[in-house]
Amino acid sequence: MKLCSGVFDPEELSALGRLYDGAVDALPPSMRSPENCVAIAKLILERTAAGEAELARLANLLITLSPEG
Repeated sequence: MKLCSGVFDPEELSALGRLYDGAVDALPPSMRSPENCVAIAKLILERTAAGEAELARLANLLITLSPEG
């Protein structure tokens, strides 16, 4: 994913949305608080800004933590 002037294209937004949804779904229901959801969103956006390698590592971690992973 490339960040250009702080704007994501639709495909990138879709990928980030799937990553976010997967991260929230990986949490036990008792931990799906608004605060935790915001923290996950911020983490994803921070790592995306850090570069693709960081985002790929985050995605791999979330897949590992997922009950279906």
